[in-house]
Amino acid sequence: MFGMLVGVYLPTGWPSEVRPPDTPDWEESAAAWLLDAVPPDYRAYGVLRRHPLALARMARHHVQAEIEAARTGYRGAAVDLKGHLPPHAVEAVLDAYRREGARLVRLARSVELVEHALRGEPFVAKM
Repeated sequence: MFGMLVGVYLPTGWPSEVRPPDTPDWEESAAAWLLDAVPPDYRAYGVLRRHPLALARMARHHVQAEIEAARTGYRGAAVDLKGHLPPHAVEAVLDAYRREGARLVRLARSVELVEHALRGEPFVAKM
């Protein structure tokens, strides 16, 4: 969405919805994106809207918990659903867990990058 600005390096995984650090309104775009990554109830806490770094920290923990929940669900799904769903449906559920797990891992990486930027940590391109 915002692309590469001259002289600004954004690492792989930087969310396209978030403006690059040190550009106008970048923290506001980060907060809006982070609020979309957590349950809607987080919007009720003014402190999280006023302090994007606090929101990023909570989002990081929330997404990590989602990853663990997906892993736990995946490990038990075949046994729990066997006999209750046809085999093709069980495989579809497992596939949903795999896809969601991959999405959550990507999201966790993006949240981590935004959190680092909110802490003022610069990104340096690695050669």
